[in-house]
Amino acid sequence: MTETKVEPKPEKKAAAVPKEKKLTIGCFISFLFAVILFAGIFHKAPVGWEWLQALDFSTLIGKFGKIAGAGSFRGAGGVGARDGFLFSLTLIPGVMLALGLIDVLAHYGALRACQFLLTPLLKPILGLPGLTGLALITDLQSTDAGAGLTKGLFDNGLIRKKDLVVMCAWQYAGAGMLSNYLTTVVGGLIAYFLVPIWIPLVIMLCLKFVGGFLVRLILNTVYRKDFANE
Repeated sequence: MTETKVEPKPEKKAAAVPKEKKLTIGCFISFLFAVILFAGIFHKAPVGWEWLQALDFSTLIGKFGKIAGAGSFRGAGGVGARDGFLFSLTLIPGVMLALGLIDVLAHYGALRACQFLLTPLLKPILGLPGLTGLALITDLQSTDAGAGLTKGLFDNGLIRKKDLVVMCAWQYAGAGMLSNYLTTVVGGLIAYFLVPIWIPLVIMLCLKFVGGFLVRLILNTVYRKDFANE
């Protein structure tokens, strides 16, 4: 009888593990540009420097024109689902622009720099990874854009459900804080201010962190079983 030789099976090569991209100076430049863009730093540029408003997110969004003297293309006096639908259309340009800008900035490393710089601040207080910083910064100027970025982080599996709840609590308190404060409050009430205008702004920002921390505390105590499997 002839013996059949069994050839040894070739060993499978281990799959190559992708190397983590390194932080470069370009990452920090991209992150700095994102902060300038979304934080409203040049929302009101000084006289002679109006061109700097091109670096402001709300300026880039622009505004709708008026139709027959109405306040906007929504008209006036609308109610119900139809008026709600028109209102939702006003949010789409801001969200689309914010998501597009974040994709470009993330390509150049803004999220990696954001995680490196903001994790030491956000992790101890809110329990959030630093990459959520851009969504939180965006919320200071645009509620809908900040919400869109937060949803994108959750849909891509970059944050957990608990992180999502804490982020929503942080954003809900004083949403769109910078744009609303600088345009509505300061514009109409600045003559009655008894303190410098930056003091209420700092207080509101601190209270956003207080609110987020309290929600995190409740989730880690009262509702900790709801997130046990995360």
